[in-house]
Amino acid sequence: MPVTLKGLHIVITGAGGGLGPAVADTLRAAGAEIHAPTRQELDLADETAVTRWYAALPPLWASVHVAGGFSMAPVAETSLEAFTAQWRINTVTSFLASREAIKSIRRGGQGGRIVNVAARAAVDHPGGKLAYVSAKAAVAAMTRALAAECGPERILVNAVLPDTIDTPANRAAMPGADFSRWTAPSSIAATIAWLASPENASVTGTLLPV
Repeated sequence: MPVTLKGLHIVITGAGGGLGPAVADTLRAAGAEIHAPTRQELDLADETAVTRWYAALPPLWASVHVAGGFSMAPVAETSLEAFTAQWRINTVTSFLASREAIKSIRRGGQGGRIVNVAARAAVDHPGGKLAYVSAKAAVAAMTRALAAECGPERILVNAVLPDTIDTPANRAAMPGADFSRWTAPSSIAATIAWLASPENASVTGTLLPV
């Protein structure tokens, strides 16, 4: 179903990554006013910087949190530094962006939407990716907790759970894989657009595999 986002202010974090450009293009095509900080512009794990950046924006309708990172290693080879790095790049960035976006949405007084990008691994826990799985599982749990807290204010909070995304970087990293089993960024972006739109009038607290 086509969505209409005309004139609505929406943040996209990670708009320069493998999935981010498709999300930005899809939301922009639906009429949204996009705010997409670059890595050089904003450290998404810096609480002071994130707070200041969101506060300078017009009241938001939605915030979509695509920014994140991936790592894999057996537990015996996973250092605390590597574990903490996954926590910061996935969980901390989603937390800070969600918190500040919710403040901004409240200023608008019309309700709004938060969409986090977790991962299929957050619910189907594979081995060999402990740091990544833990961080994305925290994003999934946070999504549901925020949905419960913010639902009475008509702020709907959901997460999509991609598996392997069909990006040039993933194809280069796994040249022998069956690309037909991977999900196109445009397909994930369409799902995110609906979750972030006024057309989604009731879905919240959902962890949606894509």
